[in-house]
Amino acid sequence: MVENVQSVSYGKLISALFLVAGTCIGGGMLALPVATGISGFFPSILMMTLCWLAMTASALFLLEVNLWMKEGAHVITMASTLLGPIGKVISWCVYLFICYASLVAYTAAGGSLVINSVSTFFGMEFSKEWGCVLFIFLFGGIIYLGNTIVGRVNTILFVAMIVAYIALIGTGVSEVNTTLLTHRHWPTSFLAIPLLLTTFSFQTMLPSLTPYLKRNASSLRWAVIGGTTLTFVVYIIWQWLVLGIVPVKGPNSLMNALEVGEPITQFLREHVQSSWVSAFAEYFAFFALVTSFLGIALGLFDFLSDGLNIPNKGKGRIFISLLIIIPCYFFAVYFERIFLIALDTSGGFGDSILNGIMPVLMVWVGRYIYKFPDEHRTPGGKPLLVIVLAFFCFALILEVLIHAGFTCSIFDACQDFFKERLDGNGL
Repeated sequence: MVENVQSVSYGKLISALFLVAGTCIGGGMLALPVATGISGFFPSILMMTLCWLAMTASALFLLEVNLWMKEGAHVITMASTLLGPIGKVISWCVYLFICYASLVAYTAAGGSLVINSVSTFFGMEFSKEWGCVLFIFLFGGIIYLGNTIVGRVNTILFVAMIVAYIALIGTGVSEVNTTLLTHRHWPTSFLAIPLLLTTFSFQTMLPSLTPYLKRNASSLRWAVIGGTTLTFVVYIIWQWLVLGIVPVKGPNSLMNALEVGEPITQFLREHVQSSWVSAFAEYFAFFALVTSFLGIALGLFDFLSDGLNIPNKGKGRIFISLLIIIPCYFFAVYFERIFLIALDTSGGFGDSILNGIMPVLMVWVGRYIYKFPDEHRTPGGKPLLVIVLAFFCFALILEVLIHAGFTCSIFDACQDFFKERLDGNGL
């Protein structure tokens, strides 16, 4: 194990914190009000808090494991070292599933935003195919330039996103109808957990963050905790704004957003008086998608390089870039409602296994079987490991039950269920 002796500049730490938050605050945020709005503001905040705590803890566990390994070790190396061949195979499959599902969702939503922007500013009509082409090649190409460039570009985009976010809140606060925030439907609140896991998902790029911060454990913890906490605060205010403006049912409602599987910004503009609110919402959505796209793509790039033993330079970089771009484009263009479906399944299956269950198991094996050094140990001991493991097992079982048809889905099977309950409540 390499000792943590190198200091990290304040600027680089802030950049890493923004990279964590920027990866979290992406396409999932645009789907967040759609998935949780049916249950209401307060139920959504409770579920969000649980997912924030669980995903932050799992990230700290994964960081602990990563610091046991040699520099450059990714999920494949960690899983195969601590969980053997089975862990290696599972990590390969699930990691690819999470990254590709997330990138497909962001490409689909990003393509829609490109189409809307071109139509608004230039009066031109673009097809979905060309919208996705422009989005994925423009921002996918940045990954080719390497971690340092991605970090700098992401910092600029993240700052722009926060500016747009503040402007959106400032112009939209007067549009909020607090009566809409009183709606509660607790029985359906837990169904949003799979997608909520996605909205706090950044662990796939954590191994890339370790060398960026020179394996400085303290700086890495600050980046993780600070990044997820900033994300949590941003989400709470975002939920308050959107759920206080867009009604649960009726024309251009949350139910309509669920039915067509589109980002909430498409419907927000229909319920505000000021054109500035919808404009800032579009800018915010764009920056949120790009920052998350860059974070996930960066992690996938390094993962493929490590797992396939492809040199991270020259023709190797071009080949890896094509491995990312081509599948994402194909699925984003030719599958309907892929935005919400991809985010939901990547959280329920991908995040619960790879970013939840596996970090707990790896830490348990490393601490209590292999007796790895405890200098970077996450506090909480075995009780915390068991609690976090139980939460992610619940999320996985929930997703399995949904796909097996034993319980309703928040996107498809629950639509009639929601309508009946909402009608019965007179909403």
